[in-house]
Amino acid sequence: MTSEERARRTAEADALCAAAYDAAGGPANGCALVAVGGYGRGELAPHSDLDVVLVHDDDVDPGEAAGQVWYPLWDSGKTIDHSVRGLGEMVAAADADLKVALGLLDVRHLAGDPHLTLRLRTTMLAHWRRHAADRLPALHALVRARHELMGELAHRSVPDLKESEGGLRDATVLRALAATWLVDVPGPELEPSRLALLDVRDLVQGAAGRATDRIQPEAWSELATGLGLPDARSAQVHVRTLGRRTTHLSRLTWRRVEDYLKRPESARTARRPQLLPVAPGVALSRREVVLDARARPAEDPVLLLRAAAAASELDAVLAPPTAARLARESAPLPQPWPAEARQQLVRMLAGPGLLHVWETLEETGAVDRLLPEWERIRLLPHASAIHRFTVDRHVVETCLEAASLIRRVARPDVLMVAALLHDIGKGSLTEHSVAGEPIARGIATRMGFDDEAVELVARLVRWHLLLSETATTRDPDDPATVERVASRVGSVEALELLVVLTEADARAASPQAWSTWRASLVHDLARRVRASLDTGAGAPPLLAEEVEVPREVRNGTVSVRVEQVGDGSRITVVAPDRVGLLADLAGVLALQRIPVRAARAWAQEAVGVSVWEVGEPDLDAGVLREKLDAIVEGRVDPARRLRPAARQELAPIVEVRPEASSTSTVLEVRAADRPGVIYLVCAALAHLDVAVRSAHVATLGPQAVDVFYLQEAGAGALSETRAAEAAHAVRAALTGEPVDQPVDRGR
Repeated sequence: MTSEERARRTAEADALCAAAYDAAGGPANGCALVAVGGYGRGELAPHSDLDVVLVHDDDVDPGEAAGQVWYPLWDSGKTIDHSVRGLGEMVAAADADLKVALGLLDVRHLAGDPHLTLRLRTTMLAHWRRHAADRLPALHALVRARHELMGELAHRSVPDLKESEGGLRDATVLRALAATWLVDVPGPELEPSRLALLDVRDLVQGAAGRATDRIQPEAWSELATGLGLPDARSAQVHVRTLGRRTTHLSRLTWRRVEDYLKRPESARTARRPQLLPVAPGVALSRREVVLDARARPAEDPVLLLRAAAAASELDAVLAPPTAARLARESAPLPQPWPAEARQQLVRMLAGPGLLHVWETLEETGAVDRLLPEWERIRLLPHASAIHRFTVDRHVVETCLEAASLIRRVARPDVLMVAALLHDIGKGSLTEHSVAGEPIARGIATRMGFDDEAVELVARLVRWHLLLSETATTRDPDDPATVERVASRVGSVEALELLVVLTEADARAASPQAWSTWRASLVHDLARRVRASLDTGAGAPPLLAEEVEVPREVRNGTVSVRVEQVGDGSRITVVAPDRVGLLADLAGVLALQRIPVRAARAWAQEAVGVSVWEVGEPDLDAGVLREKLDAIVEGRVDPARRLRPAARQELAPIVEVRPEASSTSTVLEVRAADRPGVIYLVCAALAHLDVAVRSAHVATLGPQAVDVFYLQEAGAGALSETRAAEAAHAVRAALTGEPVDQPVDRGR
């Protein structure tokens, strides 16, 4: 089944229609028989309907031809979808029904007055372009409703070649969007996939002997034979790849439509797009992430991940030409990966735009550069019917679900990488969690994780089904059940990660896979296992060290020292100790937009010492000291400029950990990584006259995980009431609620 055969079927149908028109005595002027829709495009499948319209000028009566022309077509055994309309009625019908409007963009002359057909085609095209901006939102809503009902061609177990997302209907819509002249549509990339899908549909209908667009599971083997492919698996990969590519192009185009409708471009801005820098070598142009003039892919192995992370975090389009260039020209990542590469990977995986970015990476071959093992699961069907998607798409959906749950874990970087790799062992005869463990261990090692994190990732991949399977098949009251899980999990940290991965994996599979009942069983089992694992041991000892106190600090002033460390800096601040000191220092860094990678703070005699690891090189200690003085003297107010956003995607979590220390109150804060988090926490505590005696600050992927050791200003650990008050104040500060008392900077 090829385009030549479709052309032959179309020519035969055209001849039949022309003969019917002549036999019915159709007028030579002011009346014409036209093909519309798929027939208008010349894309007749073996059992396609003939969509035909007898159109006439409004002042012309087609006479008996309006009724007689159809009989020869019916007698031929063809199924026809027909109507008789005046030219004005055609415009009105297009206005009333978007589907009619789309079909009339493909008007083709069959018989009668060719000038009328030309006027009709010109009129419908001009009408569509004139009203496109007003009609596109309704068309998009229609497309989304169809996608929700029919699922994706690339992932549905029984895909519909026409109506599924990524099918022929979407290709037709893209042609209509191109006809608006409002946005760029990647036509050269679309057309080969569209023609290949038409070939597949021809084979499906030929084998079924009827008009159908659905591929039943048992049809893949016969389809493989027709396509000249070795087996059913190859046929699935071929068809689903076509659907994935069309889906990608459709989503890309609709993103451009949405952007146009929000901000229609003038001729001037269309010619000179604005570039907004978002990361080194990366810029944003019309909601698409591109490379700036300074980008040097051959010299910057992290540039691909940096661009992908920016697009994912901003929920913007990763421009396909940009991704293709990076896949082609980027220097290979060293092994093990540098720290920035891991950070950018996690940011990409946790971003709201991951799905669109990953599709672009797939279509441009960039995924294979980052993760060669992905080929094992690419477009691999799930054996279980409970899964909505193929294995690769399920993995991406698991990452999206895990990103919404990262506030629950202390190692979101490990969580996101484990979510990416949890099904990497599928596609072999070995049970996939067993096969996946060594693969995941090797990948995590290549990515440069330390030994502890590598083992965590490998353990999560090995046992990612443990909680759900045990909770639903074993008696939780039997001590052997808890011991079985505890012996495999090994630690409370691994358990917390496993609980979240279990939920994300189930939610990504299908709504039924994470029912209220199943969730309650898993959480009850996890509670019992945690009780078994928790030995009551305290937190690791605080990492304090003796530093030499500079003379100026003994005289009551502040010392700021900066060291160049790799691609960042280490800032050491020594100052007379007081409540609010840490908040002021955090405010300086936040206002300067200096990213904090880690920080430690402790009290030494009567001075406060803090060491800040930041991601900005070439810092000037004198400038930092001036900024600190401005805050201390009240000339700059960090609170006003670092106020949190009114609406946050994920609420911060603030918890007191009473078991973690016998001498201090330990406060754990998990919040979105943004400038000002540390400042807001420390300032809120200073308002309560609570001293931060030690702080352990880390940025893991998109989340700040900060642990603060607190004491009363002149005493020991906080009382239960005061600890609750401190937690409430910190939570209020991070969510934008007002804080009552000012900081006493004299303390």
